[in-house]
Amino acid sequence: MGRVGRISNTIRAQIGAVLIAQRGHMLGWVPVCLAIGIGCYFSIKVEPKTPHFIYLLLSSAVLLFLARHLTEAISPLPVGVALCMIGFVLAGVRAHTVAEPVLGWRYYGPVEGRIIAMDRSQSDALRLTLDQVRLDRVPPARTPARVRLSMHSKGPAGITPEPGLRVMTTAHLSPPSGPVEPGGFDFQRHAWFARLGAVGYARVPLMGAAPAQDGQAGLLVFRIRMAASAHIQQRLPGDTGGFAAAITTGDRSAMSRDDLDALRASNLAHLLAISGLHMGLLTAVVFGALRLLLAAHPRVALVWPTKGIAAVGALIAASGYLALSGGNVATQRAFIMVAVALAALIIGRRAISIRAVAVAATIVLIWWPEALTGPGFQMSFAATTALVAVFGWLRDLEQDLVPRWAKPVFGVFISSLVAGLATAPIAAAHFNTIAHYGLIANLLSVPLMGVLVIPAAVLALVLAPVGLDWVALWLMGLGLDWILGVAHWIAGIDGARGYVIAPGPWVIPLLTLGFLLLVLWQGRLRWAGVAAILASFVLWQGAERPEVLIADNGTLVGVLTKDGRALSKAKGAGFVARNWLENDGDGTSQERAARHWRAGPIVHLSGKRAVASFAGCREGQIIVASVEVPALSDPVCTVFDPVRLKHTGAVALNQTVEGWVMTTSRDTAGERLWTAWPEPKDLPDQYVRINPTKRP
Repeated sequence: MGRVGRISNTIRAQIGAVLIAQRGHMLGWVPVCLAIGIGCYFSIKVEPKTPHFIYLLLSSAVLLFLARHLTEAISPLPVGVALCMIGFVLAGVRAHTVAEPVLGWRYYGPVEGRIIAMDRSQSDALRLTLDQVRLDRVPPARTPARVRLSMHSKGPAGITPEPGLRVMTTAHLSPPSGPVEPGGFDFQRHAWFARLGAVGYARVPLMGAAPAQDGQAGLLVFRIRMAASAHIQQRLPGDTGGFAAAITTGDRSAMSRDDLDALRASNLAHLLAISGLHMGLLTAVVFGALRLLLAAHPRVALVWPTKGIAAVGALIAASGYLALSGGNVATQRAFIMVAVALAALIIGRRAISIRAVAVAATIVLIWWPEALTGPGFQMSFAATTALVAVFGWLRDLEQDLVPRWAKPVFGVFISSLVAGLATAPIAAAHFNTIAHYGLIANLLSVPLMGVLVIPAAVLALVLAPVGLDWVALWLMGLGLDWILGVAHWIAGIDGARGYVIAPGPWVIPLLTLGFLLLVLWQGRLRWAGVAAILASFVLWQGAERPEVLIADNGTLVGVLTKDGRALSKAKGAGFVARNWLENDGDGTSQERAARHWRAGPIVHLSGKRAVASFAGCREGQIIVASVEVPALSDPVCTVFDPVRLKHTGAVALNQTVEGWVMTTSRDTAGERLWTAWPEPKDLPDQYVRINPTKRP
């Protein structure tokens, strides 16, 4: 054997030894491989065809077959590649399964449908989601399965919305909009998986078209939820009642905007989402109460499997909470995690382990592959994985780090610190904010959720049949008043909230890789995770923002200056303005950003009058208009109006020595199931010119 052969054998032996060292810890990598495949599906620019999915399935089957005939050291490699392929196929199948008609034009006219969800919009308006939709002169084959309306009626209130009620109104509808900037949050994709085919608003009152139907289980549960919410708010009026309704039934419609902002600024907004914390606390309270009750009888405690019985009771309680809270994706995800842990207790296994977290993550990714791209999935599993890993390492230490009497306080402190550190980068990447005093707020609030608020909620449910739930709700209100007080106190501190620039596309994947290596890998290679995490922060620090941003309908322009981003309008397009500023890492208001706007090479024409009075452009100017600009006889400038922007989506421009470099949302989003770009066509010169010009 030659030298090359010996080196090759040595490398194979070393790889085999490294992989053998992972034996018994491979289950944690199953959801990771699935997530890689799912991430690849969502990152490509062209929708795969059916033969591509068939090829990947066949290839994965061949790899799994080959893995059975390879040595134990090498077999995990083809299995991992096969799981990546399966994840890709799962995401594609899910995307095709949820396909529903999407409105292809702006619509104004009668809208009729059945209320299946109620919440609040960003502007604090009542928002209704309707199914069984009917639109005037729109055939059923082109009618969206669901539409979402914000109610902005300023006249008579009309009927009171209730679950299952069939209503009608006159509304403005439009297709779900694309990203507010190239590479930004893609609401089109989010709406596709939510089966939302149109969004809009109504300025006229609702009218009833048919009474609510009680025959469907989903609507019956919805009505019970809203009735429970109204009852809680009656017992606990004001902001406290709205908070209580939010954490018990998922109804946030009574939460004031001030309270929501304070909870976000103090990093306590996670208490509103019925997710892992609430589900874990609820099941812990029920499990502990049932074990104490069963232990009170000596014969039962000695003969019956009390732990398993208590786990079954806690699982039943978690199922009821899932239904009562509305069963959104975050709550379903939390239920799966809790169910896996309780199932482990029932069969006598360790409830809290990396294996249990991996099983829960695998189930979620198989059922909802699109959850991978959302902050809820990323933050909840990051926090859970970090907590399990850290407490596992502490448990393996032989010596006690703290005295026995201080262990509860130490546990709360470590839990808040670890969960905060694990989720802070993800929250900052998605929401561009950092709560500087979030650890203090959580240490002062989260323990109270466990010892008072959640037990009181369980007690209220038990006492409700005899009419004594007001006692438990009063106790619950005391805890919630304290939490709201902490939130407003922390939010009022100077510098409580910081803003960070939006990271580049590789920051979160690299950060996640480093985190997973630290937690899952066995051996010295795990410390490469530290290097990956540091590299992700270096990339984040070097992130750059576009010099010019143009909204997808031409209603807003933003130019980066030395004083921050200057916006072309002080009002209007508020959602777009807020996202641009937050992605810049700038917490200023739209009105303040508009004060920096100066006329220059970028001209914004807002409205028909501005376009009609436009005298013409100079060479090198860029004209952005919110309505169509008439064809120029001698185009010497570049025009972005709705005609062009319909083909491109939002636009980002950056200045180079050769002129402007343009990136469009169409470039970054690609041609996917959820995109609705018109067919490419030749546009007049005024649309296609990008001339070198001075930096704005």
